[in-house]
Amino acid sequence: MSQLSLPTTARLPPSLRVDPTNITVIKNLSRLSRESLIALALDWLDDSTIANAAPYLAQTDEHGHSLDDPEDLYPPCETVEELREMYSQLQDHRGAKRDVVTRILEGDWRQGLTLYQLAMIDFAHLDEHPHSQKWTAYKIAPLQHPTHGNDDEVLRADEKSLAIPRFHPSTFLQNLQNQVLPDVKAHYHFYRPRDYPVLFLRIFVLDSPYNTQLALSGLNSTGTTNFNSSRTIYLAFPDSAPSLYISKAIAPGNATAGEGRSLQSLIIKGVPQALSRPRERYTLQVTYLTSRNLGALLDKKGAGRGNAAGGGWSVYTDDKDKKSPLDTILPTPPLSRRSSHAITGSKRNLPISKAAYQAKRAKLTAQARFGRSGIISDGKGVERIDILMQDPFPSISPADFDDAASQPPDARGPGRRTGVDAALQEAAEDDGWDPAAVNNPNDWVPNVRITFQGSHVFAGIRQLVEAGIIDGAKMPGWMTGEEGITTGVVRDGRVWGNKGSGL
Repeated sequence: MSQLSLPTTARLPPSLRVDPTNITVIKNLSRLSRESLIALALDWLDDSTIANAAPYLAQTDEHGHSLDDPEDLYPPCETVEELREMYSQLQDHRGAKRDVVTRILEGDWRQGLTLYQLAMIDFAHLDEHPHSQKWTAYKIAPLQHPTHGNDDEVLRADEKSLAIPRFHPSTFLQNLQNQVLPDVKAHYHFYRPRDYPVLFLRIFVLDSPYNTQLALSGLNSTGTTNFNSSRTIYLAFPDSAPSLYISKAIAPGNATAGEGRSLQSLIIKGVPQALSRPRERYTLQVTYLTSRNLGALLDKKGAGRGNAAGGGWSVYTDDKDKKSPLDTILPTPPLSRRSSHAITGSKRNLPISKAAYQAKRAKLTAQARFGRSGIISDGKGVERIDILMQDPFPSISPADFDDAASQPPDARGPGRRTGVDAALQEAAEDDGWDPAAVNNPNDWVPNVRITFQGSHVFAGIRQLVEAGIIDGAKMPGWMTGEEGITTGVVRDGRVWGNKGSGL
């Protein structure tokens, strides 16, 4: 008789196994390299993790006779020590990755991979491909204390407070689990990467009221297994910084994009409540900084000095120089210092051509505007920047254009609204301003959106300034990365945000 399964509010245990023939399991293993697969198998066989990643060993009856097929392609080992030795020998020999994947799924873990093992597979892939996830940075801000006796008061973020929440993993997970709906089950796994000072939290969600094997093998309303309709989302907590990075929800099977967004909104609402304590409440504020590069997020929204020192201000972020904007003598750019030595050290000053002078001036301007930022090899590049221009068109009367062109963007009829448009509109609404109410009604405000895209956007803009294509002296500050955002609304020449800046 099968074991009875009852609905529960508990989380999914890490020892639950997924069928090794599942296409998602096969794809996840195939994403790793052969070296990573062997190292991962050795980690599973370690004494500290083998309880949640037990392999299949040789089976014998009471008389000591083997119960396994003698013609098995992968004969099972008798002990864990023998299995460790076998995988250690695989490291010293060359071979195909497919052979290692087949041996794991059809041999040593033929009974299935646990949720714990699947989490380790995902993090191993994240170590090999650090740009595989798209992250959005959020600020953890304390809330103002409510007024005594006013229960309906809407609490706002206390911008002057320096309080930061205390983070304890087990307590945080216990509080976060209370925010999960009862008909949804989740598996949590923490991981410390090798290259970044952050703590990852992987949340694997199933639409099932059970936390037993029935949750993975049962069918949902669409006729597919619950595992194929699961969603996975990652949270990254940077060290010593009141920030949080959240990835997009990943759906391996038939889960729709709307389900992923609902999971992300649930996490955004649940994390502040899990971090809060009595008389110490917190909220998450969107920073409009999105990138696949964790190094760029840590530089702009991490524990370093680059949070409020982008662009030309980056000369003050070097801990070795110990420079300060309050110094009486301004720092001299290295390029200009080398140029001055070259000129004063020569016996005679040779005449310089106009083209050479303009090229030298463009490089000096780029050095002054970007400082130590915007370098191709710095590993802090963002891939995309979307800016919505809300400034009126200069020196042009709307009477010179057709009535259709002079209408505001919202009055031109319905159209497809992208996610970037929604984020830009949300940025304007959060800051409490309306372009139609602020601008002169006689001004024409065209619907212009600027998008920069590439492997390192700010490094590309810096190269254009050095080449003289962009005038670095007249270039706005948001083009140098000073605002620390990837999505914004420009009004009066500046990115609209807190007091006119992007901070």
